[in-house]
Amino acid sequence: MSFKTKIKSNFQSKRIAVKLNTKGEQFVLNGHPWVFSNSITKINADAKTGDLAIIFSKSKNRVMGLGLYDENSPIRIKMLHSGFEKVEINTIFFQRKIDEAFAKRIPLLETNTNSFRLVFGENDGFPGLIADVYAHVLVVKLYSEIWLPYLEDILPSLQQISKAKTVVMRLSRGLEQSKAHQFKNGEVVYGTLENEVVEFVEHGVNFSANVIKGHKTGYFLDHRANRKQVGEWSRGKRVLDVFSYAGGFSVHALANSATEVTSLDISKQALEIAVQNGKLNTYQGVHKTIAGDAFEELKHLIKNKTTFDVVVIDPPSFAKQASEIELAKKKYAQLADLGEQLTAKKGLLVLASCSSRIIAQTFYDINAQVLSSKSRPYKVKLKTQHDIDHPIGFPEGAYLKSGYYQFLE
Repeated sequence: MSFKTKIKSNFQSKRIAVKLNTKGEQFVLNGHPWVFSNSITKINADAKTGDLAIIFSKSKNRVMGLGLYDENSPIRIKMLHSGFEKVEINTIFFQRKIDEAFAKRIPLLETNTNSFRLVFGENDGFPGLIADVYAHVLVVKLYSEIWLPYLEDILPSLQQISKAKTVVMRLSRGLEQSKAHQFKNGEVVYGTLENEVVEFVEHGVNFSANVIKGHKTGYFLDHRANRKQVGEWSRGKRVLDVFSYAGGFSVHALANSATEVTSLDISKQALEIAVQNGKLNTYQGVHKTIAGDAFEELKHLIKNKTTFDVVVIDPPSFAKQASEIELAKKKYAQLADLGEQLTAKKGLLVLASCSSRIIAQTFYDINAQVLSSKSRPYKVKLKTQHDIDHPIGFPEGAYLKSGYYQFLE
């Protein structure tokens, strides 16, 4: 059951001295987790990825922060600690961070739920590292080589606090190509995994995740509270779940006695998973699927004068870089317009965005502008952001927002 010895890294981490410009110092003092390369004014010539960066203040030459150096990223230093308090980066330091993260999730674990995000990257003090729990399986996803020297300090603590019987390592595309480690994406580094598809429970509703091949760590946990809410408001309703992926909203609706649910996604494989997830639960309603481009399929449904009592539109990120922001705004406006046309009389339209570059207020303003241009009166029933296991630790850490729009006619 012990961890494989290969979590020991070839990396030999060393301490490097760093000084920043005034702007960089302000970011560190304000607790921001990122230091960009253009903020660095002085650094060791032999600095390597994974080195512990000791940031000294310009004026008093005191240590003002500690972070991990990443030579492969414009975010050159990922911060671990900010402030003048003296700390040591060791097993005890990481254990304390993990304990603090777990404590925030306790209210969620007191519900009928055994899947949660244990570590949410920068927001929990682990920039570039995600840890998700699916029942007895812990999936750790790495986005940066900076963590390779520290895995033997971190992984045992994550396993123990989550009581996981199995630990799976997932790698970003960049890390899959890295020669700095011997991991394979989807490798089991602790325990055994009898089936790569793991069943788990979310507020009493059964789901499954492919922890080896599924997107991210296998599933999207961030919308959990919204899925529960949509489910509760879907009783006796006809529901359309757009960009449904593995059927999160669809399955909650079916489990809560929706009469008919249609899952729409471009991926036939995802729709098959959605159907299987539905069958993990007892339901009486009808589960339909539509495979195709969401924008085209929504227009087709409108042309056929099809409407639904509840319409949920939860697209992937439209703005992964700054150059895509304006196009993303147009796409969100288009989806709000299409969604309104598909929502039946006195129906509910739920619009969501996971684009961090589109801030919440901008997203809500786009929806309000589109819906107010229609002849139908409506009220904003609810606005939500992250679930409890996705805490927001800095402005860029906020990405998820949803608006619930109830039509009055």
